[in-house]
Amino acid sequence: SPARTALAPRETAVRRKGKARRGRGKVRNEGLLSKQKRSRRMKANDRERNRMHHLNSALDALRSVLPTFPDDAKLTKIETLRFAHNYIWALTQSLRLA
Repeated sequence: SPARTALAPRETAVRRKGKARRGRGKVRNEGLLSKQKRSRRMKANDRERNRMHHLNSALDALRSVLPTFPDDAKLTKIETLRFAHNYIWALTQSLRLA
């Protein structure tokens, strides 16, 4: 009804009165928002790239201490982790038996 639509904004304002404002504030313009999103995405991409570089370096270091046959075969990430787990388990068992 027309009376109801006329009261709706006022009722909303009354309901919100006293509550803390949600959100990050008003965006000034679309260009600023676009630059902020692009900047955040680039920073997130850099963090992820660095994380993956560190992870790959750690896996390379782990591969260097694991015995592999043949020596030139490069294990995948999951194969490296599974092999390391099994290798540590086998070393532990041999120490228990000794």
